[in-house]
Amino acid sequence: MTFRRSLLLVLAAEALVAVAAVLLYDFNISGLQAATRFSGRLSAFIFGLIFILLPYHRERLTGILSNKFFLAFAVAHTIHLIELFWYNMLIGGTFIPLRVAGGALAYVLILTMPFFIGKVTDRKRQLLENIYLFYIWLVFFITYLPRIQGKLPYVGGTYPEFVVMFIWICLLLVIRIILSITHRKQQHA
Repeated sequence: MTFRRSLLLVLAAEALVAVAAVLLYDFNISGLQAATRFSGRLSAFIFGLIFILLPYHRERLTGILSNKFFLAFAVAHTIHLIELFWYNMLIGGTFIPLRVAGGALAYVLILTMPFFIGKVTDRKRQLLENIYLFYIWLVFFITYLPRIQGKLPYVGGTYPEFVVMFIWICLLLVIRIILSITHRKQQHA
């Protein structure tokens, strides 16, 4: 797939989740909160594809998101960041410094990875990809853990939604571990 097509698909998906949020919650602050939430879940899905497919099925990943898959994810997650920032500004939200610092580092990685990944050797690329993928995975995990624990009552969404997303994030790690073990067994066979 070409990056242009991948970008158009990401933008179309982002537009669809925004329209769905407005249709479900109206064109107000609740709709913006829902659009932000849905956009984050779309980003989590795109990230999941990269997390699972990159190390052992790169050709499938490039067939789905193009060879600029990190850039496709960066675009999707930047849209989520804009919505999140906009929503927090409108509600006069406060930021938890530790959460903001961890999220800010994640965004730095997300926004810089597409531009640095092609400029390093294969060995450094693999290390950089693993640091990136597992750190971003950890941020997603830390995002949903307090939600299922009921420690963030002011966030939008329902408990079943949080559970589904938490299971999705945990399942990504399980699938990644299974793929890693399978790959190692195939190499030693």
